[in-house]
Amino acid sequence: MAQHVLALGAAVVTSSGCVWYLPALADLRAGADRPVSRRTAAAACLTGWTTLAGIAVLLFVGVIWQAACVVAVAGAIVTAALRIRAAAQHHHEVREIVRHWAALDAGLPQHGRRHDLARYVVAALLACGLVSAVVTAAVAVTAASGDSGSWTLDAAPAAAAGLTLATAITYERSVRRRTTTSRARPPR
Repeated sequence: MAQHVLALGAAVVTSSGCVWYLPALADLRAGADRPVSRRTAAAACLTGWTTLAGIAVLLFVGVIWQAACVVAVAGAIVTAALRIRAAAQHHHEVREIVRHWAALDAGLPQHGRRHDLARYVVAALLACGLVSAVVTAAVAVTAASGDSGSWTLDAAPAAAAGLTLATAITYERSVRRRTTTSRARPPR
């Protein structure tokens, strides 16, 4: 593939990535109005998109492939380091917020932990649903003989995905209802 085609592709992807890098730029410009972790994550986002734009320019100019690869690897390393730092800062900020709320209300951190567990359970249920839908679709495709496919084989992947989606939504709502009712306090 010609370098100019890759350069054009990288330029198009970079321009379409404005839905990520323009809000990140706004977060950086907001300064102290945003948490430190959010500004660091925005810097990581901008670094990644700037790296891609730089690669597009290098490919348009006609620089050898090794130089573009070095720029890509360096940009990816800096972006990953900034993103990891943002995650660590966010974790620290959340712990600090929980500590402040614990001073005001001792019951709040337990609810947050239950909500975090529910988030992971819902994500696992959705992942299992997608995997079962793919497996069911593969079985339906291999089992179909010619043009006379059964409607049950055609509907099986959608039914598998729909069932796990319904289970995940039901679980999330039941956890939310339990958390909301346990937070309610009797009047003093």
